[in-house]
Amino acid sequence: MTHDDTAAGAASGPGGTPPGPSPVGSRPAPDPTDATLPPELAGAARALFGDRLDLAAAYAELLVTDGVIRGLIGPREAPRIWDRHLLNCAAVAERIPSGAAVLDVGSGAGLPGLVLAVARPDLTVTLIEPLARRTAFLVEAVEHLGLGRTVRVFRGRAEEAAAGAAGTEPLAGDVVTARAVAPLDRLSTWCLPLAVPGGRLIALKGASAAEEIAEHAATVSRLGGGTPEVHRCGEGVIDPPTTVVEIVREWVVGPARPKSPKRSRGGRRR
Repeated sequence: MTHDDTAAGAASGPGGTPPGPSPVGSRPAPDPTDATLPPELAGAARALFGDRLDLAAAYAELLVTDGVIRGLIGPREAPRIWDRHLLNCAAVAERIPSGAAVLDVGSGAGLPGLVLAVARPDLTVTLIEPLARRTAFLVEAVEHLGLGRTVRVFRGRAEEAAAGAAGTEPLAGDVVTARAVAPLDRLSTWCLPLAVPGGRLIALKGASAAEEIAEHAATVSRLGGGTPEVHRCGEGVIDPPTTVVEIVREWVVGPARPKSPKRSRGGRRR
């Protein structure tokens, strides 16, 4: 999902952003059969979602109906909702420790944050998204799926979440996730401040992951991140595996200090 600079305050908790339908216009209603789990993917889905596979199927149907109507999922993506989106995101759970607090930046339709909450009930997940129409969908999805005890929605940008906005406390998590948000330099700028020291940024990337690391490793280091590592998630379960770049927040980088005024030889400030 994309990082959008149009923010309008923060919403904490599933009821924080008033839900409201988006205009549908004259578009035909999407076919919910697009959410049907293909038989060839059933084994992978059971491996990744376990006894919560029915909950994942309910989310899939929500994505290919309301998600398409509201413009969060492209109509052409609906038939590929399982392999391209749900399984791709669920595989990342293997990189997340038990009981972790997860912050999902630029959550959009809930990818990967809501998928991780479905697959891993031990996690607490905060979905960070600046756009009202997207947060409205997320709030409704959390309620529809019965995930209100472990998932909340924050309406705002990552920078606002890290600093605290609209009277809310700054957010911090053990793991910060992001999918299709931005190049690694900008992503680290937004996401590393949200990770606790020793916490991790897990960015879902494609074939260009190694090139991004080579280009932006110096910036990541200046922001307090360790050496970025590439991992393949879901090997032997999904094909292709999900590629992620993982960065540990090794130290906290404070805001730049203003330069002190220069002194003349006589000791006066200039």
